[in-house]
Amino acid sequence: MLKIAYTMAHGRGELDLLLAELAQRLQARGLKTRGIVQINSGCETDQKCDMDVQVLPDGPMIRISQFLGKEARGCRLDPDAMATAVAEVERSLANPFDVFLLNKFGKQEAEGRGFRDLLAEAAASGATVIAGTNPLNAKMFEEFADGEAACVDADIDALISWYDAVNAA
Repeated sequence: MLKIAYTMAHGRGELDLLLAELAQRLQARGLKTRGIVQINSGCETDQKCDMDVQVLPDGPMIRISQFLGKEARGCRLDPDAMATAVAEVERSLANPFDVFLLNKFGKQEAEGRGFRDLLAEAAASGATVIAGTNPLNAKMFEEFADGEAACVDADIDALISWYDAVNAA
């Protein structure tokens, strides 16, 4: 049985804050975390935030967004920075871990790129996997997990309870 879940939050930046808090709480319990959580900065105005990811547990902070100009409407994801983040996380998987967190199962993962292979590797290793996603990619995540993914409310207590329940067996 896979120990895999996803969660969705709808407010701006809520999912990032939730998964960063989850990582902190799990680490405080002595659990070994891998993956990434997103820390946004420059959100004080109505402008788009800078997107930075923290490689867990204590790896580098990597800016994965690129500035395309004030009026730009396209995807701001920097593919080179994303590849760097994937490589950093892949290196970290050489050491034992309990839980793999991914800030967002997004378009890259839905299309078979990004962190998709590392998610599969983590799940196959027996680690608990928790990813954030959005309604657009939730179906693709469920297909990726072969129908075994649990959808957990975007609430810290719900996520901790789910983690405890699947790891109690």
